[in-house]
Amino acid sequence: MRIQTGAGQVVEPGVSGELWVHALSQSKAEPCSSEHTLWVQSKAQWEPVICLPSPALHQVQSMTSTVNHTVGMKFHLTLFSEAQELQLAHGFLFLLIYLLALVGNLLIILLVTLDQCLHTPMYFFRKNLSLLDACLVSVTVPNFIVSYLCHRSTISFPGCVSQVLLVTQFAGTELSVLMAMSYDGYVAICHPLYYDVIMNKGLCVRMVAVSWFLGGIFGVLYSVETFSLSFCGSRKLPQFFCDVPSLLKISCSKSHVTINVTVVMGVTFGLSCVVSIGFSYVYIFKTVTRMPSSQGWSRAFSTCTPHLIVVTTFIVTGATAYFKPVPESPHPVDFLVSVLYSMMPPSLNPVIYSLRNKDVKASLWKILWKLCHKYYGGKQ
Repeated sequence: MRIQTGAGQVVEPGVSGELWVHALSQSKAEPCSSEHTLWVQSKAQWEPVICLPSPALHQVQSMTSTVNHTVGMKFHLTLFSEAQELQLAHGFLFLLIYLLALVGNLLIILLVTLDQCLHTPMYFFRKNLSLLDACLVSVTVPNFIVSYLCHRSTISFPGCVSQVLLVTQFAGTELSVLMAMSYDGYVAICHPLYYDVIMNKGLCVRMVAVSWFLGGIFGVLYSVETFSLSFCGSRKLPQFFCDVPSLLKISCSKSHVTINVTVVMGVTFGLSCVVSIGFSYVYIFKTVTRMPSSQGWSRAFSTCTPHLIVVTTFIVTGATAYFKPVPESPHPVDFLVSVLYSMMPPSLNPVIYSLRNKDVKASLWKILWKLCHKYYGGKQ
């Protein structure tokens, strides 16, 4: 729907025309000339709706211009190198890493879903972790690869909002799932006799659902409050994807109170997850040291070590990327930290956590044998 003034000017609001008419009809319309009449196009016909004073019409045009300007806004990302040859090399390198990470995580999801032997709480959490890793690496890296291969460094306003929303959601959810996995390990080692009773299917589903819910809440809060700021100066981000610290760096808004409150909430949530994971492992190590059998020791450490590596990698790279000062001109080390944060955990998790696991490898060989038997058996 379009709106036209009596003077012939046409504006196209970013929201429904009916909402504009309803809002403007609440103001006091004074007797005025045709220059101040508001017309609305409906079914290819222009019909006069209300006669408005000039200030109201100027307000309509000003608000419409602001909406259209914001939606059409673009941010400029910083690339590793300006040389096109290096950009192509970087693009293909990260494309290879992205495909390996995506295939590895999707393979874990497929194996855990198809093999009944892997329908346990531990592998249920690992499947969700692989899903989160596949989603997290797919939010930023494909745009990064396209930017290098196509030699462009811009991202649209909706694209930037989506990156902040989804990265925050998936990262927050993954941290919660890692905390749930540490609790699962604590129950398995410290209370093995009650494991099946405590870690029942209902509890596991609720823990994962709460994790996704909390991640979504933080994603919405971070994106809404970050993009409520003004970006009136340079829109060149010192980063290869949109993140909150870089956007705060280029914002021209003087007050960051609301987003700072959300950041404090996010840091508190993250620290509570880290402390919970720490307490779980304190009790786990206490229980392990009391085990008389060396076999029990090795089994406990083989269960806990991959999770500790995954948690440490995720937290250290994430904390380094988000809490280091944002530079005016990024150094190669800054890019390296960002790459490690966005690509290293999703790429390494399938290898560290599942593909080296005996049960997962046995499941993989079993499914491959069934496929081969079905294919070659059908031909015979």
